[in-house]
Amino acid sequence: MNFELSEDQRDIKRTAREFLAARYPWDEVRRLALEEERGFTDAQWDEMTELGWPELGDLGTVELIVLAEELGYAVAPTPLPSTWAASRLLAAAGEDERLAGGRRAAIAQWEPGQRAPDAPALAWEDGSLSGLKVAVPDAAAADLLVVTVAGGRHVVVEAGAPGLSITRSESLDTTRRLYEVRFDGTPGEELTAEDWESPWLAITVANAAESVGVGQRAMEMAVAYAKERTQFDRPIGSYQAVSHPCAQMLLEVEGARAAVYWAAWALDHEPETAPVAASMAKAYAADAGRRVTSAALQVHGGIGFTWEHDLHFLLKRAHANARMYGDAAWHRGRVAALSL
Repeated sequence: MNFELSEDQRDIKRTAREFLAARYPWDEVRRLALEEERGFTDAQWDEMTELGWPELGDLGTVELIVLAEELGYAVAPTPLPSTWAASRLLAAAGEDERLAGGRRAAIAQWEPGQRAPDAPALAWEDGSLSGLKVAVPDAAAADLLVVTVAGGRHVVVEAGAPGLSITRSESLDTTRRLYEVRFDGTPGEELTAEDWESPWLAITVANAAESVGVGQRAMEMAVAYAKERTQFDRPIGSYQAVSHPCAQMLLEVEGARAAVYWAAWALDHEPETAPVAASMAKAYAADAGRRVTSAALQVHGGIGFTWEHDLHFLLKRAHANARMYGDAAWHRGRVAALSL
């Protein structure tokens, strides 16, 4: 198994790093996160559409995670991951043309009290939905929603449908808007597919890749600060109490990256291994993202805890990602069950 990126994949990574660095410097990330109503602008979305990034969700999983990692590295406030997630489910049902022309989408997955990502209880009766979904990312910016309902089924609801109401929720990660979505006899259209597992696995791995990018950025910031900050006339990075946590960050980021690339490769080339690989990647990357950003904050000391410092955006994205599409504990349990 070769984890080296192909030339095309390296081009995607390089282009993404350059584009995101230019469009999302920390000042812009902060402005979008705290001031922009939807958390992004149409001009930013249009540029991503021109690059063909929304359609990347329908291509190979490795290409998808290459870009997802860069989005995490930039902490980019964008509905692109939400659109990718929905597009995978739509593509499984042969309905991916619904997102043609740069349309955006999101998945409405979680319900109040729901403890597992695969256990929705929302009723789908007589062609309509009634009930509440919570923590729906980018719902207000979506042209359509893919809604999970009881029995492992999936329903498409167009924006503006009768009985559909969307209310913004307070969220830990201000770079990603979350909403409550209420359905009151809302009409929809059920999707049918032979395989729902594979798209959900790809969605999960893409989220894990984003956590890898978050961890990479936090580690780089911590190492740079440890080289610059002095104490007793020595860089703090020369002290073991600082250098050892930095080394641990590297171990965790690289371990998470290897797990994510393995899962992406398995989804494209060895589907029988993909369920275990995807859950291993999500569990490891979720924990690594939280631990690395927390350790980076400790390396920064008092300045790292301030609102003015940018590190908290990484910390919050890591914690939020850790809970999306199943947390580490749920995925570890899944690995155990699949390994029996």
